[in-house]
Amino acid sequence: MSKSSVISEDIKAGTVVTMINIQDPDSGENGNVQCAINENIPFIMKSTSVNFFTVVTDGELDRERASEYNISVTCSDEGVPSLSSSVTLTLQISDVNDNAPVFERSSYEAYIIENNTPGLSIFTVKARDDDWNQNARVSYILEDSSVNGVAISSYVSVSADSGVIQALRSFDYEQIKDFRFRVKAQDGGSPPLSSNVTVKIMIQDQNDNAPQVLYPVQTSSSLVAEMVPRSADVGYLVTKVVAVDMDSGQNAWLSYKLQKATDRALFEVGLQNGEIRTIRQVNDKDTVKQRLTVVVEDNGQPSRSATVNVNVAVADSFPEVLSEFTDFTHDKEYNDNLTFYLVLALAVVSFFFIVSIIAILSVKCYRWRRERMFYKSNGNLPVIPYYPPLYADVGGTGTLRHVYNYEVCGTADSGKSDLKYVRPCSQSIISLDGTQTLPHAQRDTLINDNGDNQVSMNNRKTTLKYYLSSLGVSVLYDKYFGLLLLHYIPKENNVIFTPYIFPDTKKYSLHLNA
Repeated sequence: MSKSSVISEDIKAGTVVTMINIQDPDSGENGNVQCAINENIPFIMKSTSVNFFTVVTDGELDRERASEYNISVTCSDEGVPSLSSSVTLTLQISDVNDNAPVFERSSYEAYIIENNTPGLSIFTVKARDDDWNQNARVSYILEDSSVNGVAISSYVSVSADSGVIQALRSFDYEQIKDFRFRVKAQDGGSPPLSSNVTVKIMIQDQNDNAPQVLYPVQTSSSLVAEMVPRSADVGYLVTKVVAVDMDSGQNAWLSYKLQKATDRALFEVGLQNGEIRTIRQVNDKDTVKQRLTVVVEDNGQPSRSATVNVNVAVADSFPEVLSEFTDFTHDKEYNDNLTFYLVLALAVVSFFFIVSIIAILSVKCYRWRRERMFYKSNGNLPVIPYYPPLYADVGGTGTLRHVYNYEVCGTADSGKSDLKYVRPCSQSIISLDGTQTLPHAQRDTLINDNGDNQVSMNNRKTTLKYYLSSLGVSVLYDKYFGLLLLHYIPKENNVIFTPYIFPDTKKYSLHLNA
């Protein structure tokens, strides 16, 4: 009568799955029907009324254990012989997000060699979810934490889809040997379920550090010598070379070897402890100055080494050592470096000095050329403008007893204009602008428009030019500078000529004072 093809796995017990109606046309006991279902399934058959049966759940369902059920229903009557019929019901169990992701391990440990390349994949974490479809889709998340005050996200990263852990920086075993962090696996259900796992990363050492010699201290400015008395016996302890290696394990195992010596038959170095001892009796023939070179090597692959020089003085007293002490050979490398820096400093100072001289000369030459260009324009020398003092007559003692004031006005086309002037009484005004604007009250009536007056004007112009020429004054208009250049050629020592130059107004005044 009704049938459910899919039910949820979180359905409660006693829920009706299917309702069945049984028909038997016989009568009496031959028409009485009984139904049953197969065993070992979480379902039972119940009779609600005559010829009506229901299939209900009989416990909790779990899709992860059984995602589908085939329910076989068999009904038989009470007749003799009994007759029966059966039907099979297929029932799908739908998934519910009831399982959190589970990691394959309870914790992870991984190793990485120091000085790795950033972006290197270290290892992969894996989690499994028993749910189905979206509920089983797992994402990996790096939980926030810190290592030595630095966020873990700057050390490693985790791929959200694959769970691959990558190194984000190059690790140094001497700075950090291991660190821990947590990774969360979260499914795509609603609401999502998650679980965590702890990951430990251990840095493996590489032989990336050479041994460091702590004693004897190597200095370039002074020499340190170990004293050995001439009475020293065999096995006398001269000194001990002390060295350390920042690496670990076999990379930090050090061995000591005597590379060279002034007298190799006098000293030996302990292979493991670095002790320098005499191997024979010291005699008077042994030189006072002894120099040993000891090599310290680690046991890494490839091995790294350091070299130390040991100065030994074979003497019984300090004055004997002092007399020979200054003869020890100093480090040539230090002297070479000092010479190099001195030469370099001298070269730099010389370079800057030459550059400064060249710059000064360039500026001087540039200014000189500009002045030459200015003086050579139109073959006349410009006069530096200044406001001169007013020179007055001195009781008529000079050669020129009168003061002549000329006012000259010029335009761009003043070279084509006529020169007009009036005869001065105590003062004369000259105009070179081609106009008839002479402000002097006693200007001559010769300044008219055209006609005969032009002849008189030209005569007067010629007379003025002759007069100016006799004084050594020439008048020019320079179109390049837009200035009126007045050049004075002195004829007598008692004549002073000072031009007034006004570039903005193109108006010039000159005073001839005697």
